[in-house]
Amino acid sequence: MQFDIVVVGAGPAGLAFARSLAGSGLRLALIEKLDEAVLADPGFDGREIALTHQSMRLLRQLGAWDRIPAAEVSSLREAAVLNGVSSFALRFDAAGRGDDQLGVLVPNHLIRRSLFEEVRDLPEITLLAGTTVAGVQTSTQGATVRLADGQEIAARLVVAADTRFSELRRRMGIPAGMQDFGKTMLVCRMAHARPHQGIATEWFGYGQTFAILPLNGDVSGAVLTLPAREMDQVMALEGAAFDAEITRRYRHRLGAMRLVSTRHTYPLVGVFAQRFVSTRFALVGDAAVGMHPVTAHGFNLGLRGADSLAREIREAVGRGRDVADRRALARYQTDHMRASRPLYLATNATALFYTDDRLPARVLRAAALRVGSRLGPFRRAVAERLLDAG
Repeated sequence: MQFDIVVVGAGPAGLAFARSLAGSGLRLALIEKLDEAVLADPGFDGREIALTHQSMRLLRQLGAWDRIPAAEVSSLREAAVLNGVSSFALRFDAAGRGDDQLGVLVPNHLIRRSLFEEVRDLPEITLLAGTTVAGVQTSTQGATVRLADGQEIAARLVVAADTRFSELRRRMGIPAGMQDFGKTMLVCRMAHARPHQGIATEWFGYGQTFAILPLNGDVSGAVLTLPAREMDQVMALEGAAFDAEITRRYRHRLGAMRLVSTRHTYPLVGVFAQRFVSTRFALVGDAAVGMHPVTAHGFNLGLRGADSLAREIREAVGRGRDVADRRALARYQTDHMRASRPLYLATNATALFYTDDRLPARVLRAAALRVGSRLGPFRRAVAERLLDAG
């Protein structure tokens, strides 16, 4: 089979990239290890995505936004950061922006479903689901992707969107810096007795991090981060015992809490590829940059990067250049590196600093929050980043 572009990975970034090239005259193959039935109706995975205004605009442009049920879109009015045992909170809102919300929260599986619905019937995209890539080779003349069943696909460009632990990135010899935080993240939905008032809260407690993501009604996405061994003990609890443990861990701030979804755990590992492109090859999404969730920018960066690469390819093709034009790929790399590296480094520094429970760090982070609360420009700058993420 011969295609202009082969995209490996049908997660949000891979789907958004493929959809962005609709109408460009290019033929794409989309390879995904999951079966098509799973792509068409993915299950709840616990992840609630905080979308910036820029990401909402991109999803509208792709046609995916209108496919997301309005009842599943939750308003994010304010964000608050808590530290240790202190009742003080550093707050951020959208004041002065002519908007009453920092962004919205949407379940990850619904974004994936809406993007797949946009892609699956496009005549220029061939879906190869339920299969994996066994090998990839690229040269100045072209690229070849070999599937697990031995079938070979020829292309002019290969785009890897196959998670932060990208096998294609490794096969192409692109190193990636990894920050293993040694923690496990639990995500689920909890109903609670007291209203959340549309406020997302990140509490850096001693020995744990607990985030609350406000959803419609008196329900929140709960994000608890613990060392793996301690998380195993929490996950072993069932029914009322689990509810009581989560309520206790959040110090009854929202009253009694009750599990209303399935529970999911993920290892906390940050990843940043040393480069995002190679000969007839590019990385997008988590394959390029896998963020710690503390600043909620991973999905937004992935969507932005997919849009950036698609725009560069469209422009190159429009000028009669190769779909894998080296200058176009280099511009994408420069643009996405510039947008993502500062956020990646700042996010990792924040996560490490605010989860250091030694006494000097406790004192410093408490002081940092109070100083930040007095600096209007600082709070406005953070709010701007929350609103648009680059």
